[in-house]
Amino acid sequence: MKSSRIYGVAALVLAAGLGGGAAWFAMNDNPFAECGGGMATGAAAIGGPFTLVSGAGERVTSAEVIDRPALLYFGYTFCPDVCPVDAAAMAQTADLLAEQGLDVKTAFITVDPARDTQDVVRDFAANLHPEMIGLTGSEAEIDAAKSAYRVYAEKAPGQAADDPYYLVDHSAFIYLMAAEDRLLTVFRHGTPPAEMAETASCYLRAAGA
Repeated sequence: MKSSRIYGVAALVLAAGLGGGAAWFAMNDNPFAECGGGMATGAAAIGGPFTLVSGAGERVTSAEVIDRPALLYFGYTFCPDVCPVDAAAMAQTADLLAEQGLDVKTAFITVDPARDTQDVVRDFAANLHPEMIGLTGSEAEIDAAKSAYRVYAEKAPGQAADDPYYLVDHSAFIYLMAAEDRLLTVFRHGTPPAEMAETASCYLRAAGA
């Protein structure tokens, strides 16, 4: 049975993007010290504007998607294992935060727009959470969003060009964003929802979100 591969080098790229902010906080007061520290300092390197298409067929900007705290995940719906697990964990995290009175959006952004059409991302997201947003777009639009968030995603090597069941090697992170496109922290694949909710709650309260 085929399985997805998480692309490890992407973690190094992400860490490099966060490093400069960590140095800044070493010399300044860190409002997120109790939450885990410097991960929240990568806003200048991670994140940025994008325009994509929602499952409802509407063109939406990053400002409209992240108009309040949000959890973002880049994956693809044909992913046999990693993406469904991470997206489900993201949905559970949002529910746990809601129990604490914290309203957090969830958005699934495809890295496979050739197969993940508007209807496909809509149904995938709706099956995981009634309020999750599914987003797709042209290859250029998806590439721009991937670049902004330092996401790696490429068709896995060694597959037939005409194989409709091809796999995509990709990074696997859940991004916690505050409004105005501010990165708060990043969760790795496999982080339990209860742990994510506890950490996210700390960051959101510290940020005044």
